[in-house]
Amino acid sequence: MLVSTRRIGLSLGADLCWPTCYEEILSRFDPSFEIDGETIGFEVARLDIEPFDLRRPCPYDVVLDRVTHWYHTSREWIKKSILMDGLYVLNNPWSIQSMEKQTTYCAMMHLGLPIPETWMLPPKEYEPTPDLETTLERYAKLFDLGEIGNQIGYPHFMKPYDGGAWVAVTRIATEEALREAYDKSGRRVMHLQQAIEPFDLFVRCLGIGPEVRFIRYDPDAPLHARYRMDRDFLTKEEERLLRDITLTINAYFGWDFNSCEVIRKDGVFYPIDFANACPDAQVTSLHYHFPWLVKTMLQWSLYCAATKRKMRTNLDWNLYEEIRNKTGDYHERVAAYGALARDRFDAEAFDTFREQHLKPLDEITWDYFGTPRAKEVIREKVATLFPEHEHDEFTDLFWTQIQDWRAHENP
Repeated sequence: MLVSTRRIGLSLGADLCWPTCYEEILSRFDPSFEIDGETIGFEVARLDIEPFDLRRPCPYDVVLDRVTHWYHTSREWIKKSILMDGLYVLNNPWSIQSMEKQTTYCAMMHLGLPIPETWMLPPKEYEPTPDLETTLERYAKLFDLGEIGNQIGYPHFMKPYDGGAWVAVTRIATEEALREAYDKSGRRVMHLQQAIEPFDLFVRCLGIGPEVRFIRYDPDAPLHARYRMDRDFLTKEEERLLRDITLTINAYFGWDFNSCEVIRKDGVFYPIDFANACPDAQVTSLHYHFPWLVKTMLQWSLYCAATKRKMRTNLDWNLYEEIRNKTGDYHERVAAYGALARDRFDAEAFDTFREQHLKPLDEITWDYFGTPRAKEVIREKVATLFPEHEHDEFTDLFWTQIQDWRAHENP
């Protein structure tokens, strides 16, 4: 029987905890699958940032990418490897490079999702260029910022059109505050977006391949407490809707790993932030939900590697357009978008593969997160973020929360 090895690469920046847990659980699992007359084993390695020959073959079948937002060398190596070597990557690097929040809002508005009222503002200041003054004199129209604020309504949020990690985000309740925030925005191009208030539920939907986890979220809490541990806070109908919305966004932009934030007001779920193709994956914020992330990332990447999943370089939005033009009301359209997304993520084939080959991961993951080594990894991450006198406190906190997950998920 033919024997082959699939190689999975981790393209990392400051990530510490999830890659270590991913590697160590994979080592404990040590999978070997027989598929179509072939025995398949797996190796995992971390990628370096270094010069590369464009014609040098890529040694990996799948790469989990966490740095192409910031490191152009890594991004260009990944793009080269997709084009020339058939690499599969989480996530599509061309989409990450070009799809800022502005584009995602427009696309999902066009598909009929209830995106809050959003305006884009010209920057307050400009990079000096030889023709800047002439261009602005000819074409830049004076506008009344206060009038725009009144049209959107208060409160609203000012935030960078392409930003992330809550950088330069300001809640604005008055015209005076709006003018002050705009004066401080400098050369950033900003959005003004209607605040959905008062809301009764904030959910962060974390998608990995065809899987989605729903996490109740408290944006006003400290980072380590924003992800709440609530269970069964959504109805089955609400879960179906949010799963379809999340998978639609992720499949539309070619993002296997992305998060979607939604707010519920008067029974309507409003997607407010969903261009998050490098979502938070740290135990110091996810805690209770962290083992799910590691296990699901393992499951999806092993499936992609074992089956030699092909990268969809052409996002092909026409099928979504056909649904938009032909399908009935909002909920029917979103359900049809979700069905298309699940098809693009091979949801049925993935479920079959997981049932046949990956069931041991449930117990292996559960066991691992009860070991002293897992607690040591938590402490190592805590030490990078918290002052020394708080290391014991927060290590114990996150460890206890993960033990709560183990109590609920005992296989």
